[in-house]
This record gives sequence, structure tokens and C-alpha cells, in this order.
Amino acid sequence: MSAPAWGMLTRIFGRIGLLSFGGPAAQIALMHRELVEERPWLSEAAYLRALSLCMLLPGPEAMQLATYAGWRLRGIAGGLLAGLLFVVPGAIVIAALALGYAFYGQLPLVQAAFLGIKAAVIIVVFQALRKVAGKALHELQGWLLALLSFLALFLFGLPFPLIILTAGLWGMLINAGSTVPENIVTPPKAHSLATLLIWSAFWAAPLAFLWVTDQSFLLQLGLFFSKLAVVTFGGAYAVLAYMTQTVVQDYGWITTDQMIDALGLAETTPGPLILVTEFVALLAGFAQSGISGAIAAGLLALWVTFTPCFLWIFLAGPYLERISAQPRLAGALQAITAAVVGVIANLSLWFALHVLFADVTPNAIGAMPLPIWSSFIPAAAGLTLLGAVLMLGLKRGFVSTMALLALTALGLSMV
Repeated sequence: MSAPAWGMLTRIFGRIGLLSFGGPAAQIALMHRELVEERPWLSEAAYLRALSLCMLLPGPEAMQLATYAGWRLRGIAGGLLAGLLFVVPGAIVIAALALGYAFYGQLPLVQAAFLGIKAAVIIVVFQALRKVAGKALHELQGWLLALLSFLALFLFGLPFPLIILTAGLWGMLINAGSTVPENIVTPPKAHSLATLLIWSAFWAAPLAFLWVTDQSFLLQLGLFFSKLAVVTFGGAYAVLAYMTQTVVQDYGWITTDQMIDALGLAETTPGPLILVTEFVALLAGFAQSGISGAIAAGLLALWVTFTPCFLWIFLAGPYLERISAQPRLAGALQAITAAVVGVIANLSLWFALHVLFADVTPNAIGAMPLPIWSSFIPAAAGLTLLGAVLMLGLKRGFVSTMALLALTALGLSMV
């Protein structure tokens, strides 16, 4: 098959970017329909191999899948076009929402509406937990890894990267006797080295500039989101608890309520959910130095979050056949996915406690959050129950449910 024309490539990936609501599962299904079913750009087998590769890599798998498809069709330029079209529409919407929130988010009516959004977020995260658990936990080992991951976070507050690293190493060790099939062609080492150096330089360039110019806040923010880009296995939900712990508790850039609001707004926009990093950075920058600081922080967060995605795909794409046939890597991915179930379970409980109770304090003997029972919020509980009925019982979509809950919360506040 000949390579598609640039105009057609732009139109199709632009449509994917504009319609990519609903999280990675919906985005992956949308790309399958556009790239495999409706036009013969990728075969079923090639699409599934690419999806397996993206699941092995850190970062948003749907965005990386789009980048890989563009690279497969039109080389590096095609990969850049497809990846950018997947991210940019949502990034523009997130910027507008974040700046509006920074100026007007503290108004009483706005805060009342956000109570409904937070209630919907509880159900969305629970849905993510249920879907991932259904796919990842099939044997006793998977259930044990998920349980240990949950306990490590909920009870002891261990760092998320440590949990992911430990699970991945365990998955590789139990597959130590496996072998890689022979006769798999790989690209020249010089090509891979050049790709690594060039894209690593792009990634590090703004950080080096901030270091030379002594921009301490932006440098700290850029370094944190760069680290986040390396440990984001299992999608945005898997690192939200780690990101929240750092930006709220360690750095104090935003509050817990702002973090939950950020996720709620990120859920309503197209593009990868990890765009929540842009929202957080915009709010943090706005608190530091107003509108100019917000724009600088938002652009920096986008750069260090998504430049690594192009690095991973352009570096690993030519090795797809070898990677997909590597049993140790497959074992590591399986173990990491099981651990991610525990991470998302911790996030579900963390969100629910902070929405349903006005005051939540850490346990004196560990990281386990303990609610102050007298601070229970009946309205939040009622809205959450309504959201569960709509989304879990009646199968309503997140956007329509969120809008209805926000309006209901507004009505309750007026009453």
C-alpha cells in the first residue's frame, strides 16, 4: 500500500484528536476503526503489535499509538504530525479551562458546581479500576501484586516509582528462563544512538536553559514532570496519586481540591488524560507569578510530558518485532499492570474520602488517610450515588453525567 497523502493524514489524525474523549480505551477503539477498519493503513496484527509496544513504554499509550501509526505511514514527520494532532486540541482546551479556573474557580457558585464534578470523578476512577482489574488480574499472582501495591501506597505511602520498578523486576525474574526467537532484524546501532541523543537533547533543552538562568520554580516543575514522564506506566490514573502527593503535600503548588478539580476538567476534554499535568502546571505557575507564569509553566509541562513520547516511539518502533517477542519484557508488563490495579484502587479510595469528607488526616502510624467522621458531606454522598446510578446503572457517558451532577449541585447550593 502506498503512503497516504499528507492532506488525508492530517484530516484523519485531526479527527482522531478532536474526537478522542473517554480515556485510552475509547481512544484506542477510535483509532482501530479509523486506521484498521475504515481504511487499510494498518493490518490487525500490526495494530495489536503496536498497542503491545505502547503498553510496554512509559507515557500515554493512546498518544504513542497514534505517533507510531503516523511514523509507520510517513516516517518521523508523520509520527510528529499524528502525535501533535492527538495532543494539541485537548491542550488548547485545557489551557482555556485552567486560566478560567484560576480567575473564577474560587467563586461560591463555581465551587458548588465542582462538587458535582468531583462526585462524577469518583465513579470514573472506579470504572477505570474495574476495567483494568478485569483485564489484568487472572491468576493468584496478579491479585497478590495488586494487593501488595495497594497496601504499600495506602498504609505506608511508598513512592510510586519504587512500586512499579519492583513489580517490573519481579515480572522479569520469574521469566528468567525464557528465550528470544532468532532471526529478528533490528536497525543499526548508530541509528538508535542518534535518535536517543537528538530527542534527549530536545527533552533537556528547556531544563538546561532554566538551570543556566536560575529559574528555580520552573526548573523544579520541569524536573518533576520529566520524572513523571518516565514512570507513567499504566496510564494517567496510575500516577495521579504519586503526582498529587508531590504537588500538593511535598511542594504545595496546588491544593487537594484543586487537584481533584483538575482531573474532573481533564476528563471532559479530548486527548490523553495526562494533560492534567498541564492544568496543574498552569495553576501552579499562576499562583507563583500570574498569567505569564501560568503560560510558561503550562508550556513547560507539555514539553517535558510529551517530548519523551516521541523519543520512546522513534527509538523503540524499529525494534517492535524484537520487543513483542521478548518474554521477559512481556512478563514485566504483566506484573506492572497488576501492580497498577492496586495503585488505582488506592486512588479511588483517596478521591472518595476527600470528596465525601471535608477533613481527612493521615494516620499517625502511616500514610493511611483517616476521615473526620463529623465532617461527612451528605450532598457529596447523594451526588456520588446519583452518578453511580447514571454511569454504572444507566450507562450514561461521563460528560452528560458530569453536567447533570454539576447542575444538581448548583441547585442544592441555592436551596
